[in-house]
Amino acid sequence: MRLYILCILFITSFGTGLLAQNEFAVKLADAAFSLTNQKVEYDPTYFSISYPGGDVPADKGVCTDVVIRAYRKLGIDLQKEVHEDMKANFSKYPAKWGLKHPDKNIDHRRVPNLMTFFSRFGTTKKISKEPEDYLPGDIVCWNLQGAITHIGIVSNHKSKDGQRNLIIHNIGHGQVEEDILFHYKIIGHYFYKK
Repeated sequence: MRLYILCILFITSFGTGLLAQNEFAVKLADAAFSLTNQKVEYDPTYFSISYPGGDVPADKGVCTDVVIRAYRKLGIDLQKEVHEDMKANFSKYPAKWGLKHPDKNIDHRRVPNLMTFFSRFGTTKKISKEPEDYLPGDIVCWNLQGAITHIGIVSNHKSKDGQRNLIIHNIGHGQVEEDILFHYKIIGHYFYKK
């Protein structure tokens, strides 16, 4: 009887944890979708921004800004989170830009840095060709070609054929929701909830 009660308690707490994760994921996907209502020009310019809570001008941004802004709507400041981890663990992050120390203005706006952060503090999920593996609120990263990387958030909305969740991203046409999950080589798949 005692084992039965322990099993029920475990299943209940596990189910409650999954419900909370799913609730957060849906909220993140909704927050990302709300960004598609804002007119944003693709602009990769380096900006000096305030810290914490800094953002580039509201009418400008790149793919990482979609992710940053969606998380901010849920009270998570990736600028602060990434900067603090990079200050403490700089050598664990990619050394692609010749920096000798973290830069609070740009580090969180670089896809390889976000990939490192999500792999350190989130859940690294499998990369597959199966649409059902990519759930609303997941973060997906792609290699477009060469060293060009891209990032987006899986939407709650489906493709016209109902087979795939759409992606909310900015690849040059502003913050949009599109059916691009398998258009490029996927190099990262994560779920992050602080």
